[in-house]
Order: sequence, then structure tokens, then C-alpha cells
Amino acid sequence: MTIQQLLKTAPVTTLLLVSFIGLFIMQVLTGVDANNPSTEALVKWGANALPFTMDNEPWRLVSSAFLHIGLMHLLFNGFAMYFFGQIAEPMFGSAKFLALFLLAAIGGNLLNNYVTWQDIVDGTGQAGLSAGASGGIMGIGAALLIAALFKISVNGMVLNLKSLIFIMGINLVYGFAVPGIDNAGHIGGAITGLVIALAFAIAYRQRMAAVIQNIATYENDCLPHYQSEQQNEYHTTYINTPVNSDTNFDNDAHSTNPHLNYDSLHNESHVDNNSGVNSNVTVNPTNPIRPTLNETLNEKSTAVKPALIWQLLPWIVMLFISIGFMWWWQDIHQQLIEVLNAIEQSTV
Repeated sequence: MTIQQLLKTAPVTTLLLVSFIGLFIMQVLTGVDANNPSTEALVKWGANALPFTMDNEPWRLVSSAFLHIGLMHLLFNGFAMYFFGQIAEPMFGSAKFLALFLLAAIGGNLLNNYVTWQDIVDGTGQAGLSAGASGGIMGIGAALLIAALFKISVNGMVLNLKSLIFIMGINLVYGFAVPGIDNAGHIGGAITGLVIALAFAIAYRQRMAAVIQNIATYENDCLPHYQSEQQNEYHTTYINTPVNSDTNFDNDAHSTNPHLNYDSLHNESHVDNNSGVNSNVTVNPTNPIRPTLNETLNEKSTAVKPALIWQLLPWIVMLFISIGFMWWWQDIHQQLIEVLNAIEQSTV
């Protein structure tokens, strides 16, 4: 897929990749080592460092998702974002995809900080730093797992569940096997992505249920009405219209008496997930007495739409997750302040 195609089908994915690469180039141009950046440089450029992030710089929960520790780290995450993003963004929508990435990245960083803080309190660990888009990417991967499990299709294709499980498994095993990998960030991002994707999947199921119900209503209520009407019309025409050698019955039937049958109705009609049942079928305009198909639909039944709560469910879930993350940060922040105050008082 070319850059132009990626920008057209997945603009947020393209912009994220550009931001990763652009930030890395800016670091290198200012003297940061491309393969082994120093701790000071990473902190300066926005890495997630517990004393800063959980004290008064919570913006590092987001900035660290765009920062990478060396060229290989950037290439690995860039490829994963390209692979997952071109599938997930068209499936979930650009706005929801971006929110999913950011929340998964924040969730991964928060879990990393929580685990690190608990180790410090227990005396078994020390403050460190983390950076990279891995948490957000794991969240996207987990969301795709749910999409595959619920058989949500993108461009008519259903995702391969086994392949996604294999890719996610490699990332987790790699994180446990290689020292220095922020595996807590991976797990936190994946859990966040799973929760958000469940809301996506439930909303998708409700939309599909509404579409199926509309199709069933369309077939049961409308088609028999028009089939019966056309049969009566053919019968009347045959009896009342004289037939002579100068008249071609088939040509007249198509030119002055267009007919509608079940097969043509199916071929010409289509379903819209957002508006229920629409149709391109037209009825003979020369007969003002006969109602149009839309009028018949309005009289017999109203197209069923999913309740507003189902349409808003993904955003509601992401709002509650955001509130939960703010509370979580505040809780760790308060604990950190209490410990620092206790240390300060003991040294006086």
C-alpha cells in the first residue's frame, strides 16, 4: 500500500507514523544518539518517568507514546502500527481509532507506573522510565482480536483470529523474555483495548440486529403487497385489452405498464446500516393512485434503528475509562506526595 493509499484509507494511522518518525528525526538532529539515547535526553523529550509523570507532569502519559528508544524500537513499532492501523482504522472509524490508541497508551503507562510504584514501596524496585507506542499498539491489536471473535468485517473481509492471537502472543513473549521491555505497559494497553473493543462489538451487534429486522419487515410486509398488486394488474390488462397482430405484448408491457417482481426488488434494493432500509425501486409514475414503496413502508412499518445508547456506547465507555484513569493517576500521585512529605519530615 502506497503512502497516498494509506493516507486515504487510514489518515490517522498515517499521521501517527509521521509523528513517530518526525519526532525521532528531531531528536537525532539535536544530538540525541539514534541507537542508544541517554536517560537525560529521553526525559527531556517526554518519556514516562515515574517521579515526573506521577508528580506534576501527567502529560508524559501521552507524550511518551510518540517517543522511541532507538532506531530499532521505532522500526518495530512503526511496522506494527502500519500493519494494525490500516485494518483497525477503517473498521472502527478514525476518531474512535485515535481515542483507542491514546487511551490504550495511557492505560499501559499507568499500569507500568503503578507496578513500579508498588515495587518501590515494597523496597524491591526503583524508579525508571519508559517510552514507545507499544501500549497503544497492543490496545489496537486486542481490539482487533475482539473484532475477529465477533466476526466484524472490514470491506467484506473477516479477520483471521488465529493470526492475530499469534502476533499478540509473540509481542507478549518477547516482552517477558527480553530484559528492559515494558511488559506492564503492553498488558495495560491490551486490557484497555479489550474493554473498549467490547463496547464496539456490542454496538455493532445492535446495528446488525436492526438491519436484519428491517430486512425481515421489508420482505414480509412490502413484497407480498406488490406481488399481489402486479398479478391483479396483469389479469386486468389481459381481459380488457384487445390483442391484434399490430401490437407486441412484451414491448407494450415494458413501455406502458412496467412491472415489479420479487427478484428485481432484491437486486435493486440495498441496506444502509445507519438509516435502515432504502430502495431505488420506482413505481409507475403515470398511476397517481398507487402508493410509492416509501409510502407503503411508512404506512406498514417504521424502519427500526438501534437505540441511541448503543450508538453512543463506545464513547460512553471511553469516557468512563478516561475518568477512571484520572482517578488512578490522582491516587498514585497522592501516595507519592505523602511518601515524599514523610521523607522530608524525617530528614528535618
